[in-house]
Amino acid sequence: MDTASPDAHSASPAPSVHPQPVSFVEALRFWLKLGFISFGGPAGQIAIMHTELVERRRWISEKRFLHALNFCMLLPGPEAQQLATYIGWLMHRTRGGIVAGALFVLPSLFILIALSWIYLRFGNVPVVAGIFYGIKPAVTALVLHAAHRIGSRALKNRWMWGIAAAAFVAIFAFDTKFPAIVLAAGLIGHVGARWAPGVFALGGGHGGAAQSYGPALIDDDTPTPPHARFSRSHLINILAIGVGLWLLSMGVLIVTQGLQGTLTQMGWFFTKAALLTFGGAYAVLPYVYQGAVEHHHWLSGAQMIDGLALGETTPGPLIMVVAFVGFVGGWLQQLLGPDSAFLAGALAATIVTFFTFLPSFIFILAGGPAIEATHGKLGFTAPLSAITAAVVGVILNLALFFAYHVLWPQGFGGHFDRVSAVIAVAAAVALFRFKVGVMTLLGACATIGLAVTVLLPQLR
Repeated sequence: MDTASPDAHSASPAPSVHPQPVSFVEALRFWLKLGFISFGGPAGQIAIMHTELVERRRWISEKRFLHALNFCMLLPGPEAQQLATYIGWLMHRTRGGIVAGALFVLPSLFILIALSWIYLRFGNVPVVAGIFYGIKPAVTALVLHAAHRIGSRALKNRWMWGIAAAAFVAIFAFDTKFPAIVLAAGLIGHVGARWAPGVFALGGGHGGAAQSYGPALIDDDTPTPPHARFSRSHLINILAIGVGLWLLSMGVLIVTQGLQGTLTQMGWFFTKAALLTFGGAYAVLPYVYQGAVEHHHWLSGAQMIDGLALGETTPGPLIMVVAFVGFVGGWLQQLLGPDSAFLAGALAATIVTFFTFLPSFIFILAGGPAIEATHGKLGFTAPLSAITAAVVGVILNLALFFAYHVLWPQGFGGHFDRVSAVIAVAAAVALFRFKVGVMTLLGACATIGLAVTVLLPQLR
């Protein structure tokens, strides 16, 4: 994933006026705005933040921005949301980090709750069904494109190719659980780095030469503010508060729902998912599928594809697809009775989102001070390199799974959906050859699906 590269902005003379201090209210307005415009996946979201914060507003220098991003890339979880949390924390202490990270997520949560309700309430209406008929093949192409995009960055040598192939075989042929694949890949990277560090060097990093856009509020040589300096007591306090919040929340669910209750199981499952999100949202989707679809049966495979389509069309991290999973699970399980399906879905979506993102806040608020003290000295990247390589194989398996459900909706014994195949191939060509944006692609495919379903049903 690449951040915004130097472009026409770099050709202009860098401003020499030092930017004025930013109030908490002004920053809050920006983080709220970002939550509604953060389309384009992590690459697009980071590019937006780079343009706004580094180039235009000059709240933070290029070097400090990339340093924070490198740290976020090493963590499980959505790096764009964590980067916003980090910068908000650096500027306005803990409350700034919480506000920045929360506003990156909340607009997407509210939008997805509304879209999930429309999907479940009106999904069988021909217009809505037609839109999803066209979007599903596009999602298959998007997942395949994600495997290619991550693979082009991670598979730099035959060893990485071997790890990716082994991961694909493990999950495709032996149905190996995703956490086991991540653990094995991490161990391979840890051991391999000792005898072949060059093989496991993190590919495609962000640590290139810094670009100057003029003086920044948090500049290269700006002293670390007191609240961002490392102290053992701060680390212990943040960990205690974070773990305490998790224990309190889980305890409430256990007392009110029981250990095997749906909401309790959702909280525990998505906590584990949050700790396995190396390599972006596409990397953890196979794990979410294994647990939510195959094990817990909160939704079907076809609904999972539809949820990913909705996640692609909303702002915020793509991992917010978990809110859709929670909503559908809460709705179908009738957690609050048959007359409160919407409230049950909204409650489940909110709980799932809380448990998914809580670890990200703990990682940033606890680890930020240590990273501020180690500019340019990040290490331990070999396990991440191996995990990222394994993720490529896992995502390829996910693409095949989606293709199977889209092209043979009744299974291999049923008919082959030729129209879906044509849409999928056209979407792949648009992505790989013409670099069409996600929103444009989904809009075009939805239009085609609607036309075929409503106007030309005989083609299906």
